[in-house]
Amino acid sequence: IRTMIITHHGGACVKLSAGETTITFNPPSKSSKQFSAVKFGADVAFVSVWHPDCNGVEGLARGSASPFLVSGPGAYEIGEVTVHGFGVPTTYDGVQRFNTVYQLNFGGANIVNLGILDNDELDANVLSSLGDVDILFLPIGGGDVLDAVAAAKLAVKLEARLIIPVYYDSGALDAFVKEMGTDVTAEDKITVKAKDIATMEGVVRVLRS
Repeated sequence: IRTMIITHHGGACVKLSAGETTITFNPPSKSSKQFSAVKFGADVAFVSVWHPDCNGVEGLARGSASPFLVSGPGAYEIGEVTVHGFGVPTTYDGVQRFNTVYQLNFGGANIVNLGILDNDELDANVLSSLGDVDILFLPIGGGDVLDAVAAAKLAVKLEARLIIPVYYDSGALDAFVKEMGTDVTAEDKITVKAKDIATMEGVVRVLRS
């Protein structure tokens, strides 16, 4: 069972590496007014909302090789990675858009990334399609995304084994940790194996960005 290394790169951007494959969710672009553009390589890029805060795919190129881009609902198979994307309405930066929630099997784990979600009332069909969630990435910062209370409510509903918050400031993080009834120390990276995650139940771990 391969080791997975997870890091956070501002906003809703996370990078996951397992074996020879690196995937990235929602990389900020150079045009983002909130977050710094990413400058590392990836094999696959997932974009939940086509906005400069999370569509900086150009920053993920390795030389002349660009990542395989997934930017909307549907079923995908990219090498060993199988993916389902579910479109849900959201409002971001004052505009009504569609946010893609991604469910994928990667590194032996069932991973769900909620993207730029602003409502904890997910459609029942989407909820039932996510399966038993091993790793959940969810935004908690409030404003354009879920606030701490709504994020905690959804995390509990999804019964995720490992919960990793994104898109937050220190105030939102404190509120979320309190709602979840836990105490955490921020880490530079999370290193896990699928067999380790299988023994977890509602564990919250926080990554520095």
